[in-house]
Amino acid sequence: MRLVLFQPDIPQNVGAALRLGACLRTPVDIIEPCGFPLSAPGVRRAAMDYADQIEFTRHSGWTSFQASPQRKAGRLLLFSTRAALPIHDFVFRPSDLLMVGRESAGVPDDVHDAADERIFIPLAAGARSFNVTVAAAIGLAEALRQTGLFPKAST
Repeated sequence: MRLVLFQPDIPQNVGAALRLGACLRTPVDIIEPCGFPLSAPGVRRAAMDYADQIEFTRHSGWTSFQASPQRKAGRLLLFSTRAALPIHDFVFRPSDLLMVGRESAGVPDDVHDAADERIFIPLAAGARSFNVTVAAAIGLAEALRQTGLFPKAST
């Protein structure tokens, strides 16, 4: 299972997503361009003391990601407010790639259409959307729960 960030806008969200990946032992893929300079020092700063525990891959763009071994390894699942399938009706697999879009714009139509499945997380009436990292955490937690891939608790 992998977490995929499509052209993130906000460095703090990338840091939180990388920390999420480190804590749940889930690799993270970042599809560029980002809305900020994505440098090794910047990633280390955003990820705090989790930087050495993170497995992440940078992709120079959507085409590069589509051609990558990571993409070919599993189904691409997009969390989207435009989806019709609720998360509680979806069955995850260990090889799934869970993607969230840009904070400012989601994903373009061609990326939306390229996803193998599009899933939404139900919200209370009147709410628009979650922060992308919160959505990623909810989606990843449900996927790990279903597949039995949550890391074993340390004592």
